[in-house]
Amino acid sequence: MKPKNSMLSFLFVLCAGATQAQNVEPAYSIVGRDSTCDIFVYSPAPDQGLHIAYQGEDELWHDLGQVVSSDYGQWGREKKMYDPFVLKANDGTWRAIWGVNDYSPCFAVAYSEDLINWRPQDYPIMREKGIMDPVAYQMDNGTFDIYVKTKQGKRYVQASEDFRTFKEDTIPAEADDILWQQDKVEINGKLYQGNEFEIPAIHLKYIRDWQKAMAEEAEKAREKMPTTKDISKSVSGSLVIDYNKQKRISNRLIGAFFEDISYAADGGLSAELLQNGDFEYTSADHKGWNAQTAWSSPVGKFVVDDVNPNSVNNPHYAILDKDQLIVNEGWDGILDRGGVYDFSVDVKNIGNDKNELLVMLVDKQNQVVAKDKIKIKGLGWQHFQLTLETVKKGEKLPEPRQLTLQIQAKKEGKVGVDMVSLMPAETFHGHGFRQDIAQAIADLQPKFMRFPGGCMLHGDGLDNIYNWKETVGPLKDRKPARNIWNYHQSRRIGFYEYFQFCEDIGAQPLPVLAAGVPCQNSSNNQDGLGGQQGGIPMGEMKTYIQDILDLIEWANGDPATSKWARMRSEAGHPAPFNLKMIGIGNEDLISTVFEERYLMISKAIKAKYPNIEIIGTVGPFHFPSSDYQEGWKIAKREKVNGKNLFSAVDEHYYESPGWFVNHQDYYDDYDRNSPKVYLGEYASRGENAVDNALAEALYLCNIERNGDVVEMASYAPLLCKESHGNWSPDMIYFDDKQVKTTPSYKVQKEFSTHSGDVYIDSHLSLNVPDKLKKYVAASVVKDSKSGNVWLKVVNALPVDLQLNDYSIPARSLKIFKL
Repeated sequence: MKPKNSMLSFLFVLCAGATQAQNVEPAYSIVGRDSTCDIFVYSPAPDQGLHIAYQGEDELWHDLGQVVSSDYGQWGREKKMYDPFVLKANDGTWRAIWGVNDYSPCFAVAYSEDLINWRPQDYPIMREKGIMDPVAYQMDNGTFDIYVKTKQGKRYVQASEDFRTFKEDTIPAEADDILWQQDKVEINGKLYQGNEFEIPAIHLKYIRDWQKAMAEEAEKAREKMPTTKDISKSVSGSLVIDYNKQKRISNRLIGAFFEDISYAADGGLSAELLQNGDFEYTSADHKGWNAQTAWSSPVGKFVVDDVNPNSVNNPHYAILDKDQLIVNEGWDGILDRGGVYDFSVDVKNIGNDKNELLVMLVDKQNQVVAKDKIKIKGLGWQHFQLTLETVKKGEKLPEPRQLTLQIQAKKEGKVGVDMVSLMPAETFHGHGFRQDIAQAIADLQPKFMRFPGGCMLHGDGLDNIYNWKETVGPLKDRKPARNIWNYHQSRRIGFYEYFQFCEDIGAQPLPVLAAGVPCQNSSNNQDGLGGQQGGIPMGEMKTYIQDILDLIEWANGDPATSKWARMRSEAGHPAPFNLKMIGIGNEDLISTVFEERYLMISKAIKAKYPNIEIIGTVGPFHFPSSDYQEGWKIAKREKVNGKNLFSAVDEHYYESPGWFVNHQDYYDDYDRNSPKVYLGEYASRGENAVDNALAEALYLCNIERNGDVVEMASYAPLLCKESHGNWSPDMIYFDDKQVKTTPSYKVQKEFSTHSGDVYIDSHLSLNVPDKLKKYVAASVVKDSKSGNVWLKVVNALPVDLQLNDYSIPARSLKIFKL
């Protein structure tokens, strides 16, 4: 995930001022047989990135707009560019360096061949913090000398010619201040410091043409869906289906992407009704949270201890004295419609060897609606289960009611209480998932499910990278963690549950694991280092890679010969999960640090499990983002035994309805021999939900048409608990009472449940102005197994459409069986 409309905002910034500058012709000079122009590369402000200006015929400097911005660290606080320095290398390529802040032990570097397309940035790590005022000069051997300033003095770094390897000298640098001198020019009445260059006029034309094209792209993205002001009468057209023109397309095109965002797991798909039942909440999860969050006691705070814990991975537990009562409020309450609940708890006597707990469900009027007792004998931790019924058999509640769970110690002595759980007796397939949410996902009939993220899988810093091994085994031994979306992961839904859920809904599992780096938007660690934080140290990569290989063994191995497969079997699934594919990386910054680890992991997987499909990543944006271009370069380059290392790469983009409408040909020119595309995260983010759904439907018609290159696609995000949203829009909203699907859900469901593995060519003719033709799309697919042929028609026009014998109402998607 990335901030709202990020790529669109980037295009707007890129083009700011560019349109006006296009009206002033550059001043030209003749050098030999070439025409040259003067440009100035600078940053107007730390949050505005690197800009280019040119000198016009009017002898003034004119800003063309932003060409690159800083990608270091957190959104908001970071992403700043201080004192950038740009130089042109001997081979005509470009280098840029800048400071990221005054407290981190790194600076930023970037490489470009044309000043427009910049390679993803790297952030060389230094011994000191606060690296400022970097400058660079190329030596005769092609390497670069970099000088920086710190609070302790000047430092020297040698950089390789490709600007990927950096080595800091161990002694202070002897450097004259003249090295830091830069050019100064006046732009729009303000004096700026930067670097001035003379470039061929054709190069400047290329830059101006690019900026103009980006301005046009931004304008198209702002287009709105047509209204009756654009067309007011129903229209007709014809559809010619050419059964002689058919091609094979993916048979797993539409799937689901589950990320633990917006309380999608705990408080969502998990049927667990209690919040913080493990007493492991901390302020790191969310400001103000602690081990007693979601719990209360009539006598005030109760004691939470970690001495002789139930598990080292869940060390905290509550201690109750005689008659002391603790109350859990659940997730925005515990909604009861009258039913049977399974309660469980781990307890231990402290001091005495006998005690008793009273467990109660209590309504708003403080009436006990269900209760039972637990008799504790002996010392040491013990696990107890009991059943609570809130209505008598055959009775029904007139309306749902809110409850709390209350636990009271009844005897002298103290009792330790941990791993408190309350779940409906009936869950989806009996596997602990909330029935209505799980059924809504199952009704999509997804062909695959990607999990567990998303940004939360590569985490907020190296210490927060998702570790699948910490999510399997007995619940008390799973290790809870902070969620990057500012709440807690209890790990009640761990990898075993994800795989089980995929099996329950008939979807292929697609687990995704970090590529050896955390999220590029990570906050600073204890050393002041943010972003990818240099990646997992190379000395630890062997262990990390083995963890990933162990996952495949856990999923597919034989319990008789594999300890990891035996763990799966002991959990209740002796048969293999039949894992066929695995994702490495999630919309990462395709930095040098990333690439090294990404390829190490992927090649190790392919070496041991050659039949496993590896799904790579190409960053968080579509073309022309630097991560997209670099990611695809790697994917196309890397081969194993003459075949692509990556079966597919994961593209992500969230855009406006106008963008989707105007890019229905996006995949038309993709190389059919390169790795396939997994469109892992996408959604239209306009203000109107129906507009979004229609734009997505138009786009999906053309995704099907390009189903020979687009292997899989999944809308994102899938789930959002109302009042706890981290993102918008989402496909499915829910609260404790109900599940609410969206128009986008309907589109996904229609395309998934009427899918095929053969695309049949068709041609639309419409009696509408050319500018409105893009608002109607059709797709014809055949399911080889059933023989069913499906025609999908999307009419995003505000009027009804008659197409041959088919009537398609205004602003709708219709499916016809041919």
